[in-house]
Amino acid sequence: MTDSHHDVVIIGGGIVGLAVALEITTRLPQLNLLLLEKESRVGQHQSGHNSGVIHSGVYYKPGSLKARLCVEGAKAMVDFCRTHNIPHQICGKVIVATRDDELPRLDELHRRGEANGLTGLRLIGPEQLREIEPHASGIKALVVPSTGITDYAAVCDKYAESIQAQGGTVRTSSKVTGLRTLHDVIFVETNAGTFAAKYLINCAGLFSDRIAHMAGTNSNVIIVPFRGEYYDLTPERAPLVRALIYPVPDPQFPFLGVHFTRRINGTVDAGPNAVLAFRREGYQRSDFDLYDMASSLAFPGFWRMAAKHWRSGMDEFHRSLSKTAFVRALQRLLPELHAEDLVPGGSGVRAQALKRDGTLVDDFQFVPAGRMLHVLNVPSPAATASLVIGREIVRTAVNDLGLAS
Repeated sequence: MTDSHHDVVIIGGGIVGLAVALEITTRLPQLNLLLLEKESRVGQHQSGHNSGVIHSGVYYKPGSLKARLCVEGAKAMVDFCRTHNIPHQICGKVIVATRDDELPRLDELHRRGEANGLTGLRLIGPEQLREIEPHASGIKALVVPSTGITDYAAVCDKYAESIQAQGGTVRTSSKVTGLRTLHDVIFVETNAGTFAAKYLINCAGLFSDRIAHMAGTNSNVIIVPFRGEYYDLTPERAPLVRALIYPVPDPQFPFLGVHFTRRINGTVDAGPNAVLAFRREGYQRSDFDLYDMASSLAFPGFWRMAAKHWRSGMDEFHRSLSKTAFVRALQRLLPELHAEDLVPGGSGVRAQALKRDGTLVDDFQFVPAGRMLHVLNVPSPAATASLVIGREIVRTAVNDLGLAS
């Protein structure tokens, strides 16, 4: 028995799934839309566990989709927050080189940022760095004034409210357990009933590959969860950081390195590291799921990735287990920091798509299959650019699935 019929069903109530639903209810209001989220509230995983940064677009290759979406998306996010009175601040950040071998990469970031249309970028020396961040240390830094911060959990709640105000339906506590297609109708089985749809868009994040497999789609990637662990500066030491202090990233990895982020509520995060999680929603070191771990270990790409990056992986695990090592990494940017200045903070789990050849997917990956579209990799700047990413996904659904018809 089918509980209800819909033109389109979206699986996943994270910020990307919500942005897709918001775009559809805005652009195609004639469609009957249902969004399914397994948790009791939207935005409970990656979207509610990130650093809250509105990224500027300084990192991405000029002309790339990520660069365009980030720059455009940051402006859209600031406008959205301003329109809906969501707390946000354009505080700027500094990307700091602490070694000579990082200087060419810092210059390249400057070049990329200017090519991507960012204004106000400037390279500064140690004295000017201390004027901006008095306790930071480095030999050269790039000032990125357009970077901001917000509360993405509040953004998700507002997206959901807007979707429903425009006629869409958001159902929480609805975990998808099966998918089947009969006579061009997609039946979405959940613990809350079965729903029929003409089209389906899979935005399930950490479980997007399993939803694709459930639908019979061979995506040739697997989602590998990486946990990012944070410390918080104690309230007494939070004034050590005025805004955002980042290192020069390693171009071999899709991670930005441990850094300092002042949150919209005034607290300061330090981190994250990036360690393999033993459960897809494993926010604690002790979290373990045999099926999640076995699926990673059984994928040939996992071992190819491990063989290539084992040394860096061991360094990350060492920092995870040793506060001393974590503090040492942070002291490169903030020498005055001591272990007693840090208390355990939160953590997040990143859904990282991995190819069979061991390559970490660093770009968006959308896989059309019949009347379904599987969104299998939406890396940073996913939250920043969620509004324009949602627009891009809907455009793909219209062009490849015939959604508008």
